[in-house]
This record gives sequence, C-alpha cells and structure tokens, in this order.
Amino acid sequence: MRVATGLSVLVLGAGGIGHAVVSNLETGIGRVDPFKDMKNRPQDGTGTNLLLVGTDGRDTITRQERQKYKLGGAPCHCTDTIMLVHLSADKQRASVVSLPRDSYAEMPAHTDRTTGKHHEGHPVKLNAAYAEGGPTLTVRTVENMTGVKIDHYLEVDFTSFMKTVDAVGGVKICTARPMKDSYTGLDLPAGTHQLDGGQALQYVRSRHIDVAADLGRMERQQKFMAALIKQATSSGVLLNPVKFQQVSASVLGSVRADKGFGTEQMLALGQAMKDFSPASSEFTSVPVGNPSFPVKGIGSTVRWDAAKSKKLFQALNEDRPLAPAKAEAKPAAGSERQPAKLVDVAPKEIRVQVYNGTPKDGLGQTVDTGLRATGFATTGGPLNGELREVKRTLVEYDPRWDRSAKSLATALPGSELKPVKGQGGVMKVTVGSDFTKVQPVKPETRQSGEFSTVTGDEAVCP
Repeated sequence: MRVATGLSVLVLGAGGIGHAVVSNLETGIGRVDPFKDMKNRPQDGTGTNLLLVGTDGRDTITRQERQKYKLGGAPCHCTDTIMLVHLSADKQRASVVSLPRDSYAEMPAHTDRTTGKHHEGHPVKLNAAYAEGGPTLTVRTVENMTGVKIDHYLEVDFTSFMKTVDAVGGVKICTARPMKDSYTGLDLPAGTHQLDGGQALQYVRSRHIDVAADLGRMERQQKFMAALIKQATSSGVLLNPVKFQQVSASVLGSVRADKGFGTEQMLALGQAMKDFSPASSEFTSVPVGNPSFPVKGIGSTVRWDAAKSKKLFQALNEDRPLAPAKAEAKPAAGSERQPAKLVDVAPKEIRVQVYNGTPKDGLGQTVDTGLRATGFATTGGPLNGELREVKRTLVEYDPRWDRSAKSLATALPGSELKPVKGQGGVMKVTVGSDFTKVQPVKPETRQSGEFSTVTGDEAVCP
C-alpha cells in the first residue's frame, strides 16, 4: 500500500535532472542486497522488472499521527503490499501487477533471519516471506511463483509514503459513493478530494469498506498510484531541479533499494520516463482462482488461477502490453467539452427504457441516443409516455437496483428518482420538459481485456 512511494522514486527521477543532484539523493537511500547468493533464477525477459513492497514500519510516526490516522498496534514486520512493476524495453509503458498479500505461496527452503533456524520449503501466505527471510526471501518467493526475474527491489514504509504525498502537494482522488472504514478512520463523502499524506495512507490501507476486502483495497491502491503519477508529472516537480531535490530529499530517507539501483540507473530511467503520463501506465491484479482457499495451520489464503496467471506473467516476460489497444472513440454530440462524472455502477450494466413525457417530437429518441452514447443499455426504441405534460424528468426503478438508479440519474441532471417495488431490472425514464442534456458518465473502474486491466488515464479523476 505504501509502495506508491517506491514508484515515485522512478517517476521523480525525470530527465533534465543533473548527475550531481541525483548522486546527492542516492546517498539518502537505505541499501539492501536482496539478490545475495541467489541461484536457479528465472531467465532474463525483455524490459525491466521491479518488485515494490510496502512494509508496516511505523517507527518514526509521531504519537499525534498514530492517533489521528489510527496507526496504533505493533507492526508485523511483513509486507502489507507487493506489486510487480514491468517497465517496457522502450520505456514507454509501466505495467503494474498487484499480488495479494494473502496469496497462497510455497516458500523455498531458507534460514530464518530472526532465529537462524533452517526451514524446508513449506506453504505460507505471501506476506510472511518478508517476516521470515526479509527482502531476499521475498524476491525468491515471488520469482518462484511468477517465473519473472526481478531486476530491482524498492521498499517503503508509512513515513516515506506520507512524505511523498505531502511533498508533491497532495493527490486528487474521486469516489462515486461514500467510503468509510472505522479501522483506519477513513471517512470520505462521494466526490473529489485532495488527500494529504495521512489521508492518503488511510485511503490505501482501508479494507473494510465493502465485501471486496483486500481485493477492493488493491484496486484503490492502483487508482492512487495512477493519481500520484498524474500529480508528479503535472506539478512541475520533474522539470525543476531545485524543487525536485527538495521534494526527493524529504522522501528518500526511509526508502530502501537494492545496491544496483544507483545514480546511473536513476538517470537512465528518469530520462526515458520524462514524458510519462497516467496513460503510460496500466494496472491489474494477478488472476484469482479461489479467494478463500483454506490451508491447515495458516487459515484462508488467496489461490491464484494457475493458467491465467501463467499467461499474465508470460506477457510480462515477453514485454507485451496487458491492456487491449484502444480504439479512438468519437464523443457523443454535444459532449465534446463535458467531462464524464464518476458513477458507482457501470452504465453498460444498466438497462433503460425511455418514454417521451412531452409533446416535443423526437425528444425520446434524443435521450435514448444520448444515454446509449455514454454507455447505458437502452432499448433503442423509445416510446411515448401515458402523460405528455411531464415537467420534471422521472427515473422509476425497483428498490433492489437503487445503486443503478442513482448512476442513471447522474446522467440526467435534475431528474427525480421514484422507487417502484416489483418493477424489475429495467429502469424507466420519462423525459420531462426540464430536460437539457445527457451528462456523460463513466464507472470508477473500467477493467478490460484478457487480464482485466485498467490504464492510468481511466483510473484518475475525470
């Protein structure tokens, strides 16, 4: 979850920053050797692979911060979040794959870094690898599970995460519905929010918002990373050496990286990624076969879908994009300058029958066409309403589909919502004389393609 800071180390290493500046910054990074004595590793693929991990370290968190952001309790000294980032060989694309922390893993034989005791290979949850064997065992375990050779390792904690967000001026997050988690203290109404470091930490840590639990949290973490890239690349930090140095120096004190990730690597990556934007990134999670796979002595684990995950990691090794190529979409008439609003339910999942409640000929067809253009599953055959003097546009819906109704109403500004018990899954829109436009909308997440991928420009605020 705090791993977004690790990515920021790459993003903030933008072209135009002098060698001396980056050399100075490098001295502030903690060093680890996660590849020491590693044997029988996967073959090199094309491109660069980084393992980004977020630990629950909180040693430098103040007492006030602990109370305000509910960071009490003892850390488990394990990885709360693990992400595999693939940078394409041409440095034009970053593919980010989230690995659930509770993934069922076969840990290789190793010596426990705390007790010194030798362990044979055994099943565990993935996040336990760090607790037993630190960065080295974490890298070995991920390589064994994915078949992807790790080139670099970056590790961050609570402190570095909050410093990064504050240093770039906060990060903008949009949500289509209220989000509340008593465990982290997160309490966001629906809408757009500029989160500071502490609030952002609450956002990416929350896993008690809905039934999606940890898998839903991973989606929010990916959305946050896309927003961080957007903020870092649009705020002027990357093109101003003085600002870059000030921001980075405040961040890197609590970041750890492998010994091979030095000045030359930072400069090379920064130069190649200077034109990065949210659209340059793509996000997905490893395909899950069983989200609640019981293991004796361990509990419930997340079992990957073996066939689908193999195809995913093969695509990374072959340097292929995970998201499908985008067709150039034509905007609906009159919507060229209207930014889409976020909705809770994807329009394509909402069936709509339009009725014309006015004497104006063709108005029903206009509304039907507009709703279909922004994604709603309209019938394509609008009808005349029983009443032809309707003043206010009305959306009638079955109470069981209330979230869908609210999403539809967002596309019809000023419309009235009316629950009708037993109506079924088809929404009924009666267009009134107050109708002015169809507001373009889009779902919070629009995963697509074989690997259920979302690109960064689709994940950030409209």
